[in-house]
Amino acid sequence: MRDTTHAQERAQQRCIPPMIDRLLDEFGEEVYDNRGGLTLYFSKRSKRQMQRVLGRNPVKKLSEFLNVYRVDSSKDGKTITRGHRYKPIKRK
Repeated sequence: MRDTTHAQERAQQRCIPPMIDRLLDEFGEEVYDNRGGLTLYFSKRSKRQMQRVLGRNPVKKLSEFLNVYRVDSSKDGKTITRGHRYKPIKRK
């Protein structure tokens, strides 16, 4: 995993487990943020896909983490930050 120090601190402060990063890599939607970052998050479509692959109960248990997002650098791929979404992510 290629994280900046900031991203590691934010994951720890916001109690985001490493397993969520793996799920974001596999099922997350990507949106370019027009500021040099690539935002990964769980959309309705990706949540349904997770339910088909993992099953309904495991996804239900992970529901508190399904509002998590991760911002990666579009230049070198390092993770810039992580957080919890409180607003919808703007897609253009």
